[in-house]
Amino acid sequence: MTATRVQPPACPSAEQCGQPQELYVLHRTIASADSPMLRSSRSGYSSAKALSGFAPLVLRLIAGFGFLAHGYAKLSRGPETFAVVLHTLGVPASHAVAWLTTIVELIGGAALMLGAFVSIVSGPLAIVLLAALVTVHWRYGFFSVKLAEVNADGVRFGTVGYEIVLLYLACLLALAFGGAGALSVDRWRANRR
Repeated sequence: MTATRVQPPACPSAEQCGQPQELYVLHRTIASADSPMLRSSRSGYSSAKALSGFAPLVLRLIAGFGFLAHGYAKLSRGPETFAVVLHTLGVPASHAVAWLTTIVELIGGAALMLGAFVSIVSGPLAIVLLAALVTVHWRYGFFSVKLAEVNADGVRFGTVGYEIVLLYLACLLALAFGGAGALSVDRWRANRR
């Protein structure tokens, strides 16, 4: 780093500014436009800006995989099993809703992971989440991980609150309004226009 003495008009000397001479010179060097410290800071900013296009990719992969996993679990057990749960909760047309939920989670999860039609699939996925929030999770409070018991057999966890539902909703909102980001079908489609 090159230390040069530059006197700004508002502070003619280091003594009048109340700083030791060494700090005054260092401060002026760091603040100069050609300072190596500022140049590295600017390049760090541009690197961060370039990488910010990949932030939605992380959200898409995590949320998309979560929806796919839940949809696959419903499909592998048979949507009829999920329909029994829905019927117990008082959901009308539980058989149709079970199949619809399974399909929305499978197709929506895959679409999120691919970054395809993200703003469109976010709507039905949010509806599924809000229905789960109201019918199941709300009554159990915020926390998703609740320690119920520790005994010789191990740890047992309690009911699941709405914390994770809110995290999924936040992912969907960020993606719906912010876009699918890099490495997505939506970005590829936009670049083709």
